Formats: sequence, C-alpha cells, structure tokens
Amino acid sequence: MTVSAPTPPPRSKLSLYLDLIRWNRPAGWLVLLWPTLSALWLAAGGFPGWHLLAVFVAGTILMRSAGCCVNDVADREFDRHVKRTAQRPVTTGQVGVREALALGAALAFIAFLLVLTTTWVAVGWSFPALAVAIAYPFAKRWVSMPQAVLGVAFSFGIPMAYAAVQGRVPAQAWLLLAGNLFWVLAYDTEYAMVDRDDDLKIGMKTSAITLGRRDVAAIMGFYAIYLSIWLWIGARQAPAAILYVAFGLAAAQALWHYTLIRDRTREGCFTAFKQNHWLGATVFAGIALALAR
Repeated sequence: MTVSAPTPPPRSKLSLYLDLIRWNRPAGWLVLLWPTLSALWLAAGGFPGWHLLAVFVAGTILMRSAGCCVNDVADREFDRHVKRTAQRPVTTGQVGVREALALGAALAFIAFLLVLTTTWVAVGWSFPALAVAIAYPFAKRWVSMPQAVLGVAFSFGIPMAYAAVQGRVPAQAWLLLAGNLFWVLAYDTEYAMVDRDDDLKIGMKTSAITLGRRDVAAIMGFYAIYLSIWLWIGARQAPAAILYVAFGLAAAQALWHYTLIRDRTREGCFTAFKQNHWLGATVFAGIALALAR
C-alpha cells in the first residue's frame, strides 16, 4: 500500500539539494571516512600529510553525496512505499531525475579532480570504485544481500588510500577491504531491519530479509570478523597497548548494539546504525595513536 503524505511546502533549491545529499545526516559519510583514514595512516605508517588528508576527507564526502543522488533516482518508485523515504526530494518530484543525476555527476567530477592530484595508480582505481558505487542501488533488485555490494563500494577508499600513498595496492589493502566489508554488512543490516516490513511489501531484497531470524546473530558475527581482521593487521604494524584498548572499546560498542537490535524494534535498529560512526572513529583513533608512538 502506498504511503500517503501531504504535499510538501515549497523549498529553495539549495535546501532540496542539501536534503538530497543527506547533508544533515553525517553518519553516512563518517562510516565511509573512518576506514579510509585508518587505511591512509596504515599505508603511510603514520600521518599521511595534509594534502592527502584533505583529498580523502573531501573526496569521501563528495562521493557519498553523489551516491545519494544516484540511489534516490534508482529507488524513487520504491521510496514512495516506505514511510522513512517517502518525502525524499526526487520521490516527491521536487528535484527532477536529470537534475539529481547532474548534481551527482558534478560532485563525482570534483572528487575525480581531487584524485588527479595524487597518483596515476589511484586515478586508475577510481573508475572501478565509481562503477561499484553506481551498481549498488540496482543490486537491491537482484542480489539477495545487496549490502555486500555496498560493502565493496564503501570500502574502496582503502585500496585508493594505499594507491595514493604507496603508488600500489598491496595484499594488506585488500584484506582490510574484506574486513571492512563485514562492518558494512553489520551496520547496513541494522539499517535494513528498520525498513524490513516495507521492503517485504514492495519486493526489495535486503540482508535483513535474507537472514530472517538469524539477523541479530549474523550482525554480531560480522562485527567480530571485522574487528578481528583489522586488529590482526594493526597489531602486526603497530603492536601498542593503545591499539588493544581501542579495539576493546570498539568491541564493547558492538555489544551495546546487540542490546539495541535484539528486540528488532525500528527505533533500536536505527539508533544502532546511526552510532556506528563512533565505532569506526574508535578503531581509527587506536590505529593513529599506535602509529604515533
């Protein structure tokens, strides 16, 4: 059944564009930023320099914003049926499809210009990164766990960080990407649990639906795999006490999330999703401090 909503009041284009790119919801780009910065520090063996820091912070925000434009265009018919997304600017028609895609393309182009200031290896890897980001919204039609596709898209800053620092992408970068994919599976499954009832009605495929009653156990397993892989790599490079303390705090946050999602309430699952950026920040802090010894 379509969610009926009152006609939204007139808004300025700037306000609509900021809503489209989720400007007032930074959790989405923060969960992208922390693993990217962690990879930058690991690739450089410490502080990577202000230039690369600025490039990857700005690039992360720009690409996440561009991804939102593509996602909302791809999902505009589905979003009409979901209470949480029914008022998105593209869904309501306040921002046109071509307009949203043009904005997304402009943001992605600016991010590409930033990559051009790094290495040609990083430039080369930016193309598959873009392809995966574009593919994700459509994976929800065909893939039983599209969060895995999102995991690759949201982890591509890791090999690009190594490419920008070292001019190559070593095996360590791909292992970090694999570990981070499990973190994305954890928090985006929490996110999918919020909309599970609506997604079942409209035929959307999500990990929350695929996992069924195994969702909570799977999420905790995803957190454990992510933290184990990243701790193993971090400890090999910087075996400092602060690293173990940080990962212990990150594990404690994951356990707190269990208390939020175990009853599968919309509010609890959404809170758990929104708080994941603190877990990522804790991991980054541990890596950065350990490397600064």
